[in-house]
Amino acid sequence: MLKKPHSQQAKDILVAKGEDWRDKTHFRSALGFAWADWLLVVPLVISGSIGVILGHAWGYVLWGAAGSISLYINIVLWFMEKEYVYPSRGALAYYTYYWGFFVYWGALALTYSAMRLSGIEL
Repeated sequence: MLKKPHSQQAKDILVAKGEDWRDKTHFRSALGFAWADWLLVVPLVISGSIGVILGHAWGYVLWGAAGSISLYINIVLWFMEKEYVYPSRGALAYYTYYWGFFVYWGALALTYSAMRLSGIEL
């Protein structure tokens, strides 16, 4: 998406196979969310993972931040894209690969971080 946002491959993955962007707003929101992932979420996950591996509380804070951002962005996408992506990909792919994984990961990262920061160890 970031490398070739107007390519058919990006459209096939994000919209539906053989389909085009609905309008400029659809394209811009998809591109904006893709950049947000790389500029905000990925560095939080990487630096948070380093903190967690080193056993520091700030690692869990960063994981919680990444989880909440991921949860927010992907719940919005989950509802925004359902009308278009769901019919072309089916329930399994839609609720796992497309948006589900990121919603589940965000919820788990946020929950696990909150538990660890409150002193609960698993």
